[in-house]
Amino acid sequence: MSEPVSQPPSQPPSQPLSQPTLLVTLTGTDRPGLTSAMLSTLAGKGLTVIDAEQVVLRGRLILGVLLTAPRDDSGLRTELARLANALDVHIDVSRGTGDNEPRRKGRSQVTVIGYPLTAAGLAAIAGRIADTGANIDRISRMARYPVTALEIAVSGADPDALRTVLALEGVAQGLDVAVQPGGLHRRTKRLIVMDVDSTLIQGEVIEMLARHAGRLAEVAAVTEQAMRGELDFADSLRHRVAALAGLPASTLDQVYDAIQLAPGARTMVRTLKRLGFRFAIVSGGFSHITDRLAADLGIDYAAANRLEIVDGRLTGNVLGDIIDRPGKAVALRRFADQAGVPLSQTVAIGDGANDLDMLAAAGLGVAFNAKPVVRAAADTHLSVPYLDTILYLLGISRDEVEAADADAGLTTPAPPV
Repeated sequence: MSEPVSQPPSQPPSQPLSQPTLLVTLTGTDRPGLTSAMLSTLAGKGLTVIDAEQVVLRGRLILGVLLTAPRDDSGLRTELARLANALDVHIDVSRGTGDNEPRRKGRSQVTVIGYPLTAAGLAAIAGRIADTGANIDRISRMARYPVTALEIAVSGADPDALRTVLALEGVAQGLDVAVQPGGLHRRTKRLIVMDVDSTLIQGEVIEMLARHAGRLAEVAAVTEQAMRGELDFADSLRHRVAALAGLPASTLDQVYDAIQLAPGARTMVRTLKRLGFRFAIVSGGFSHITDRLAADLGIDYAAANRLEIVDGRLTGNVLGDIIDRPGKAVALRRFADQAGVPLSQTVAIGDGANDLDMLAAAGLGVAFNAKPVVRAAADTHLSVPYLDTILYLLGISRDEVEAADADAGLTTPAPPV
């Protein structure tokens, strides 16, 4: 049986821009019943609600209701004054005309993350937004610990131009600032593709293996150059893997057991899997590690290089095609195709120069504690150590994450007082 299609009313209510309006604003210590009490007072006047917004900040309630205005509002003002006195709150009534000003073109979502977020830093960001001629329409908190994250809805500026201005100011203030075009696009993301070494996990697997081979200093120096983009990745990988020749294959298990995930990695994966996201990892490292990580975390797709093992020992060779900078982008496209997700709905996260093509191909490329060349090229960057800050870029707050975990019987650490 087909569902009937909703039809608009034949004569929609007329609300001309010149229509008189009342903005009623209540402020006071938050407690149950305040919103209901004010709305009940307004209900008996036959007024139409045009807009409403409420926020609670540190136990302080701010409630604003925009209504069509009666010709004579003196009686309503008297009743609201009595209500304010009875509830020990402040109620302001201001008369105007028209609906809220429509948002100007050029809508952006600005995410500001501080560790800590200082008043001076936030003032600087707000100042640069004003310098572009843009307007701050709304500010909401995404998290207050272990980082402070705010989301700022901005209108009246080109997102690309705003990103350039705020990126420079963010660096000057020691803040992470992400600018994304406003609208529904963030809610369409469906596939997360992550680098592994120094992104999903702390440290570099090949350096952990090199320590067992007594070649750590040599391998670490080459890795650093490759991640900065100073060496061809494929050549650097062959050179580093050759230093591992003769290691027992069991060393791979020892290294896996010593791996530490990036803080917040499990939270990010768990939360987004609840929302139906798919996950992939693509690594210039080794499949012996990534396959186990994928199984442990419930990751859907994985791609990495394969080490040759003969008679229980590493030969120092890599089998097959090397997953290098172009190879990571190829893998992202393959994963997106397998998941049935367009590239515009993908998020790529990485830290090294070999991640650049992957970050550029994704709908949103995030440089996570990345080398300067990667930070400069990515859509946005994060310099805090917590991988779950990715959630704030997608419009998911820490309160929502904790509520979902609580529903699932999981506990989270209490925030600092």
